[in-house]
Amino acid sequence: MKKTTVGRRGFMKAVPAAIAAGVTLPKIVSARTPAAEPVVSQGRGGGPAPRFGTDALKGAEKVAGLEFTDAEEEAILRGVSANLTAYEQLRKIDIPLDTEPAITFHPYLPGKKPTGKATRNAKLPISKPTRVTVSASLEDLAFEPISVLASLIETRRITSTDLTKMYLGRLKRYGDQLHCVITLTEDLALAQAAAADKEIKAGHYRGPLHGIPCGVKDLFDTKGIRTTWGSKPFENRVPDVDATIVERLREAGAVLCAKLSLGALAQNNIWFGGATRNPWAPDQGSSGSSAGPGAATAGGLVAFAVGTETRGSIISPASTCGVVGLRPTYGRISRYGAMALSWTMDKIGPMCRRVEDCAIVFNALYGSDGRDESVVDAPFVWNPDVPLSSMKIAYVKREFELAPPNPNAPAGGGGGGRGGVTPEEARRRADERNRILNDALDALRGAGAKLEPIELPDFQTNAINFLLTAEGAAAFDDSTRDRRLDQMNANGPEFSSTWPNAFRTHRFVPAVEYIRGQRARTLLMRQMDALMSHYDVFVSSTNSASLSITNLTGHPALCLKSGFIDGLPQALMITGRLYDEASVLRVALAYERATKWHEMNPALDENIKKMKATEGQDGRDGLDGQERLVGPEGEHFEHFDI
Repeated sequence: MKKTTVGRRGFMKAVPAAIAAGVTLPKIVSARTPAAEPVVSQGRGGGPAPRFGTDALKGAEKVAGLEFTDAEEEAILRGVSANLTAYEQLRKIDIPLDTEPAITFHPYLPGKKPTGKATRNAKLPISKPTRVTVSASLEDLAFEPISVLASLIETRRITSTDLTKMYLGRLKRYGDQLHCVITLTEDLALAQAAAADKEIKAGHYRGPLHGIPCGVKDLFDTKGIRTTWGSKPFENRVPDVDATIVERLREAGAVLCAKLSLGALAQNNIWFGGATRNPWAPDQGSSGSSAGPGAATAGGLVAFAVGTETRGSIISPASTCGVVGLRPTYGRISRYGAMALSWTMDKIGPMCRRVEDCAIVFNALYGSDGRDESVVDAPFVWNPDVPLSSMKIAYVKREFELAPPNPNAPAGGGGGGRGGVTPEEARRRADERNRILNDALDALRGAGAKLEPIELPDFQTNAINFLLTAEGAAAFDDSTRDRRLDQMNANGPEFSSTWPNAFRTHRFVPAVEYIRGQRARTLLMRQMDALMSHYDVFVSSTNSASLSITNLTGHPALCLKSGFIDGLPQALMITGRLYDEASVLRVALAYERATKWHEMNPALDENIKKMKATEGQDGRDGLDGQERLVGPEGEHFEHFDI
């Protein structure tokens, strides 16, 4: 039967009432001829006879945790059968992938909507860079922060075209090695760079992103340029619009050089072209799902990148790859033109090499666009000189205490690292992480912070984590039904995705349980609101229960390098109040200024050479099993790479 497309408003008015009443949809939704719809025999009590028996109901009752009597089941049958007819008609409606539900989530509680107005692209107080020597090789600038590159471009000591060609060269040289580039947008980049040079020469300087080369996660639509979502079924998808963040980067004068890799449909680091590698250890994974933005930024292939997070997809690869990842408040940056995984949890944020860079990029992206109703037009007031002594700063006490040895840890196992980790090795790493974390607290105290210990809300987030996948199952319902998602596992077991089965599984989440889960989420939001009423920010590890909590409540968080273990970066996480990214960035900047970690970058040529030497010895590509999915410290992000 031919599908009938209706307007979103008309559809949303018609469908809920039809399903609730258990009746057929209006004629505007589906006009069916008598010949196409045979008459069903009448059952007891009048009306169509049930289309299935009580056995089907009994199975559904078990899923719902209910038990009805035989008489109740008989009474239920006709209504459930009628609902089934409505569902079938609903599935015939062609609903475009970018259509959101008629429900908008806001992370603020009633009466606490932020006030003020966004002033996107307002002039920010930016550090004045010390004089930088421009050598014959512009590659010496590959790891410089945006503030330095912007100063060089504004004063015309370098051109955007030359800088762009340098980064394009690095993307070509290392992109395939790291598996972090899906589409190189070279022609677009060179055209945008030339336009930037022309404008700047004419005296029209747009701001610190003008002429700066960047990359975006390949789930942001780019008009006329394929946007694959990292997934084989969508490998040749070419959108006809630009995502809001692509538009805003263009408005700020940034130069788009590449669509960067992500785990297929925004999970882990595996896409149809391979597994994205960590620039610090290319024989290991970058974590995900913002795998490409993390790897490309850490490796100096772009000046900055933009990623997304639903439940760890910025924090996880930023930590693993040693970059600064800012996950803003839910509803800070428009999701228009971005692949939807969870309408009530998806967030967009910058991934940079310096804290101040994140402030610059965020300033260009945030604020309402009139397309995404979740976006709140709240202000961003950046002051890098607020004294830490004037701020209320807490830390999650238990995460900074030395964990006792685990007497039940199996020999040769546990850790998710290469080839298994002995209990002794796991303990050594734990001791090192604990030392790094406590050194971070000391650095903050030295910068003027007065730290108070806290405990996180005692809430079973595992009980409502299914909300994410239920929404994902709805977003990809058509792709599940027509079996397109089966292509995601075409490259073999090591590249198989958990999404197809997860989406099939979450077809069986009852609507009542989904709504109950959202109500429980409100309770968690109240608990976090009570906690954050006493503090501006709190500090934690990245292996923190707060990561799951705050992705549900929508609070902003940032992670940045805090040390190294066995040559691999470790990270500190800072979480703030709703819509107060400025405080998060301020504390992070104080920590960055008090330490040296931001000055350390991966030696790509040397690291890749080591990887190839290892491959030559054992015939492997260096990435196998758990490492493909979650990077060198599997215990960190096993469940937080979405």
